[in-house]
Amino acid sequence: QVHLVESGGGLVQPGGSLRLSCAASRSISSIHIMDWYRQSPGNQREFVARSLSAGTTIYADSVKGRFTISRDNARNTVNLQMNNLKPEDTAVYYCHNPTADAWGQGTQVTVSS
Repeated sequence: QVHLVESGGGLVQPGGSLRLSCAASRSISSIHIMDWYRQSPGNQREFVARSLSAGTTIYADSVKGRFTISRDNARNTVNLQMNNLKPEDTAVYYCHNPTADAWGQGTQVTVSS
């Protein structure tokens, strides 16, 4: 069992940056897979990025080269650095551990001028 809490969302202009953080209720060093998903109004929740415990990262094509997922094992957090944000990145962003089927409550990201 793991409890996840996201933070760091907000309003940013196109081209700007935000850093999301997902705090886990227990050590993440033994959690093999940690994901970020997002959902915009009227759309299904979609995969954004994945971090594997061995260090491998995987990204959706729509964010590749702009977003970076990383782990901070000392703080039990999984972060998502988002650069060069676009209006189409506007969504609620969720942290997810597929093994435990655990989801956070989400954090809103709005990209608008």
